[in-house]
Amino acid sequence: MRILTLAVAALALLCAAQPPRKLSFARAGGIVPGTMQLFIAAADGTDEHPLLAAPQDDYDAVWAPDGHSLVFTSDRNGSGDLYRVNPDGTNLTQLTSDPAYEDQAAFSPDGKQLVFVSTRGTGYANLWTLDLTTKRAKALTTGPGGDFRPAWSPDGKWIAFASGHGITPPFAEGRWERQQLTEIYLIHPNGSGLKKVTSAGGFCGSPKWLPDNQHVLAYCSTAQETMQVRRNAPEPGSQSRLVSIDITTGALTQLPADPGVKINPSPLPGNNVGYIRKGVDDSGVYYTGLYDSKGSRGPIGAIRAAAWSPDGKRVVFSRRKPTTLPPSVKMISRNPNYQLNISGILPAFNPSGKQYLTMGAVPGSKLAVLKVNTPETGKSEVLYKDKTRNAFVGGWSPRADKVVFSLGTYAAFFDGFRSEFHKPGDRIEGGAQLAIINADGTGFEELTSGPDNNAFPSYSPDGTRLVFRTFGKDGPASTMGLRIMNLQIKAVTKLTSDYDNFPLWSPRGDLIMFARQIDGAYDIFTIKPDGTSLKRLTNGKGNDAHMSWSFDGELIAFASSRMGFKDEIAYTDAPQPYGEIFVMRFDGTHVEQLTDNQWEEGTPGWEPQLPPPNARP
Repeated sequence: MRILTLAVAALALLCAAQPPRKLSFARAGGIVPGTMQLFIAAADGTDEHPLLAAPQDDYDAVWAPDGHSLVFTSDRNGSGDLYRVNPDGTNLTQLTSDPAYEDQAAFSPDGKQLVFVSTRGTGYANLWTLDLTTKRAKALTTGPGGDFRPAWSPDGKWIAFASGHGITPPFAEGRWERQQLTEIYLIHPNGSGLKKVTSAGGFCGSPKWLPDNQHVLAYCSTAQETMQVRRNAPEPGSQSRLVSIDITTGALTQLPADPGVKINPSPLPGNNVGYIRKGVDDSGVYYTGLYDSKGSRGPIGAIRAAAWSPDGKRVVFSRRKPTTLPPSVKMISRNPNYQLNISGILPAFNPSGKQYLTMGAVPGSKLAVLKVNTPETGKSEVLYKDKTRNAFVGGWSPRADKVVFSLGTYAAFFDGFRSEFHKPGDRIEGGAQLAIINADGTGFEELTSGPDNNAFPSYSPDGTRLVFRTFGKDGPASTMGLRIMNLQIKAVTKLTSDYDNFPLWSPRGDLIMFARQIDGAYDIFTIKPDGTSLKRLTNGKGNDAHMSWSFDGELIAFASSRMGFKDEIAYTDAPQPYGEIFVMRFDGTHVEQLTDNQWEEGTPGWEPQLPPPNARP
């Protein structure tokens, strides 16, 4: 027994000594570390200054009813937690420390409690309450769908909030992004009396109570309009509406306000309404900032949430600021056995782990280029730039002496939400080709030609073949799906003929992984290179995609929307603000969530497991 005990202990020590596996991924919408900061100002925009002397990704501040303190959300310790501070920036106190995502707080009218959004327990965005004296938190709502932006009624009897409860978010028209549909709900602070107030069939969010306890303000849009409402700079002509909602009848009355996208409505003294307006006019001038229904304007800039003081004289708000990141920024992981880093889009590491590929922009060009990044030196250099086409990342050859990628318009990825795709043939986009180049930038060669749209090439482990996806003009059965190319003779054979994407050859060579559109969503499949043994790995009730293999072929990392939205889309500026990073074994078992926040995260790429510098051979 002693020998067995010692053996188990030795194994545990060995496992503990193993370095964590490393994953790099992208965060969409530009909300990256160092981006969000809180400011406080007079309502007219004068006397603007940072709320905190040492800001660290702080946002979503709200005033206490007496105006003597503020509660806000901060990522300063890795995940979203609630903090309290005085308006002069003093007496900073942390209120929550759960590893779950926690945000969107609102005070009770007596100032003794908070209601806030948390993913504690289930992983879904639900409402919780927090007693500010005892620090005891209690679940108020449960279930999938997402509950957002709660507000306590002035008489303390109700909490209003937006919710996607019972709604399966549909694909946007001609797109793969999901629309966010929500209605306004009420619930008593003790969890009883849940009722739906609106049945608009689109989006309504951020309810705020009027003093009569019978009406709430909100901003609303159609389902399809959410595609622009969520953007950092909605295109000219985009709209959302400010409304007053009768909580008894559910009737909506539109309020007078400036044209364009308006969010975050708040009642102000004197029968006035403050709100955020964001967008760009026909001449390309950004007008994002704080406005009110009487025609006044307050602070301007990329403001994403604002709260006026109880007397309406001051406003606290979070503003995005431009940030330049190094090639890799360490992020928090729910499992310490995995180290997470934010990098570029579709990071693809070479076997040495010293460099990785991404795509990005260069000054003076609107086209995406292929970049090679070296974390050790912090350098990011252009490997290939085309004069007329976007470069889309592929991967390294097994010996890391060549890089395969694709070239095309790829409007689905690069022109915002303007392009729509109602049938597979719409994805041709004038054609796109596979290309290959030496790792030093020489020897460029296009591997395909013709009208089909080819992309996402991946090498076989022996370097003799590529798998890629194609969309063609002659109908789905003949020209849609996955293909395998023999690199010696350039012969192409059909592997699948469904709506498949993101193919990746396993490092072991025995499987090809890909995402398939099926049952109204995207799920992950594997298939053998000879076309046999098709297996569905996920059925997460959401989009599962952006996969990558670990270098030993044992694990799969992927992005998933299965946990649903965690905030209203207008505050995150992301196409799909519900992306979380997951890992699972190669056979689809042992699925584990690694990230938990309101931002869209995707395209995870594994870094190779390298031996310690002084390890024995």
